[in-house]
Amino acid sequence: MNELDLVDRLRRLSLPSTDLILGIGDDCAIYRPRAGEELLFTTDQMIEGVHFTRKQPASSIGERALARSLSDIAAMGGEPRFCIVAMAAADTKWINDFYRGLLRLAKRTGTTLAGGDLARDEKVRCDVMVCGSAPRGKALRRDGARVGDSIFVSGRLGKPWDRRIEPRLELGKSLRGLATACIDLSDGLSLDLHRLCAASGVAAEIDRVPVMKGSSIERALHGGEDYELLFTGTKAPKGVTRIGRVVRGEAGKIQFQGRLLERRGYDHFYE
Repeated sequence: MNELDLVDRLRRLSLPSTDLILGIGDDCAIYRPRAGEELLFTTDQMIEGVHFTRKQPASSIGERALARSLSDIAAMGGEPRFCIVAMAAADTKWINDFYRGLLRLAKRTGTTLAGGDLARDEKVRCDVMVCGSAPRGKALRRDGARVGDSIFVSGRLGKPWDRRIEPRLELGKSLRGLATACIDLSDGLSLDLHRLCAASGVAAEIDRVPVMKGSSIERALHGGEDYELLFTGTKAPKGVTRIGRVVRGEAGKIQFQGRLLERRGYDHFYE
């Protein structure tokens, strides 16, 4: 199977979209925004030896590659519209299996594959860009947390790094107009909460952390790869856990059970 065959196959398998005027097969995709919506853009890389190994099924890597970017869309209360995938790999069967997993999640979440790029390399690399949308002025941000807000998390933390990601898209949409700030937990609670508080110019006090069975408080605080939503506000939907409160103090400073919480998490450039 050559590159043209792969591209043609992906065109046939991709989810159709009335808003995507032109998709796979031309120099650019053409997307026509709906009235009253703002577009959200995010991108996330997956690199062999950093984010996954060849021991994992290619289909699960493809699903995970899209899920990571969809989690960013969820954190801003958005709905996915389309994705563009750039990848390099040497094995066409591996590529086909990768896209099988990616397209499975794309179909489930209403995300159209609009195009991308293919190249050959012995080391697998991929970059998934997702465009989402939210009603004008309603997208969730990191910089709106207010003193007195409660802090909530959408699920238990400390999950295995290679488990299936379920982007919290429906929860994110339900938080529009309810949450004052929101972020997805990809790099660890201590680091991502610090980012949210620093952006909002506030501090935080954490009383408890919901830990996944079989995990540890250390991993729940600093491990990353949870892809739950962390958000602030005075009210929250059912099924989420209140873990603390927003307080006055040095921007980004976090206290956990009365002690200063060191911000540690996944950092590509940590030495």
